[in-house]
Parts: sequence; structure tokens; C-alpha cells
Amino acid sequence: MPSLKDLKNRIASVKATQKITKAMQMVAAAKLRRAQEAAEAARPYATRLAQVLGNLAAGFAGRDDAPLLMTGTGRDKVHLLVVCTAERGLCGGFNAQIVRLAREHANRLLAEGKEVKILTVGKKGADALRRDYGARIIDRVELRSVKTIGFVNAAVIQAKIMALFEAGEFDVCTLFYSRFRSVIAQIPTARQILPVVVEGGAAAASDAVYEYEPDEAAILEDLLPRAITMEIYTALLENAASEQGARMSAMDNATRNAGDMINRLSLQYNRSRQAMITKELIEIISGAEAL
Repeated sequence: MPSLKDLKNRIASVKATQKITKAMQMVAAAKLRRAQEAAEAARPYATRLAQVLGNLAAGFAGRDDAPLLMTGTGRDKVHLLVVCTAERGLCGGFNAQIVRLAREHANRLLAEGKEVKILTVGKKGADALRRDYGARIIDRVELRSVKTIGFVNAAVIQAKIMALFEAGEFDVCTLFYSRFRSVIAQIPTARQILPVVVEGGAAAASDAVYEYEPDEAAILEDLLPRAITMEIYTALLENAASEQGARMSAMDNATRNAGDMINRLSLQYNRSRQAMITKELIEIISGAEAL
């Protein structure tokens, strides 16, 4: 049974931890608001860009002269997985859920006889995948020094992916990240970014007739790389908001658990102290009666 001093030290230690988790919860709440605003502000642009791509790509349906970023290499042998996670932990199951989705996807591809290559964005994803897929991690990007996610960070990742694609290092590229829904709900998401998946197609064009200058092919050649960069940028923003939401929820739970532990330890401390006082009184009374 622990002594009163041990219990007192443990209570003080848990109280100090509770202060830290409470402070981290408040910091995460402040960062969450900015990250959520940035993620929500990027969604309309990404949606509109997808519609424009749908209008432009509708004219290339079934044609052989479609841009290479839309048609791909024509093979499905080598897959590049871009796994976006956080640089830090203490955010509940945020990183583990993304890594689990990427691991399941990789195992399924390997079972089908495909080759898998991995590019990690964020330290936690690289650390988690290193044990099982260390030889398949071909590059890693860390954003530890980045305070605010910017379009330039997405452009760096896009440049790495495009360099690998142009060198024939892979056929299909899939992006893994967590889409922000609320503080308690982050959805692990896998999205193919190469070849570019055009949503909407002819339906997006509606009944309107467009004339393009220059032609659709020239516009797509310039627009498709930007669309890939925008996909990555949106994923980074969604990840940032999801990370802060998960950290806020995790630190709130940790603070509550610390409070419950303090209550239990305080009760145990008071009972032990009361038992010790009672024992000392019995010894004093017994000694007095013996005289």
C-alpha cells in the first residue's frame, strides 16, 4: 500500500499533467478555428475547379489525344501512395486511422501482385509505416517548420509527384488524408490524383455551349497540374483542421480522466490518513490505559 507521501506526490503529478492537457486543449481550440476556416474557404474553389475540369474534359471522352495526366500511362502496375499525417502526436487516433487506411490499401494492392511505393507527408506517417514498408518509402516530406499551411507547400509535394510520374516511376497515385467533418468526426479518405479523375464529365457542362481560346487541350495542359496541386493543398488543409479537432477532443478526454484520477487518489489519500490517525489514537489510548 503506498504511503501518504507517495499518494501526495502522485496527486501533485497528475494535477500538473492536467494543467498541461488543459492548456493543450485551449491551444488546439484556438488553432482549430483558423484551420477550419481555411479548410472551408478552400472547398468552394476546389468544387468549382472540378466543374471546370469536367466541362473541359467532356470534349475528350473516347478520344486518343487526351492529355497524359488524364489518360495516365495506360498501365496499372505501380502505385504511389501519398500518405499525409501530422508532424506531432497527442491527437487521439488521427494518425493511426490514416495509416490504417493506407496500410489496408497497400496490402490489397500487394495481394493483387501490384508494386507499391510510398511518399509520406508528416513525421508520424513515416514512423508508423517504416516498420512494415520501410523499403517501399521512396521519399518523405516534413512540415515541422511550417506554421501555416500554404499553397507553396502543396506545390513542393506536387513537384515531387510530377517528377516521379514523368520519370515513369509509377502508374497510379493515391492521396491519403483525413477529411474534417467536426471536432469529434474526422473521416480517413483515399483519393486518386493521378491519372486525374474528372467528376461530372458531360453532365457538368449542362446545356451550355462554350468556345475556348486557346483550345481545350492547351487549357487542360496548364490547368491539370494546378488541379493536382489544389487537391494536395485541400488535403493538407483538411488534415490540419482534423488534427486540431482530434487533439482538442483527445486533450479534453485526458483532462477529464486526470480529474477522475485526482478524485480517486484524493479519496485514497484521505482514507489512508484517517486510518493512520485512528491507529495513532488507539495506540495513545492503549498506552494511557496500560499506565
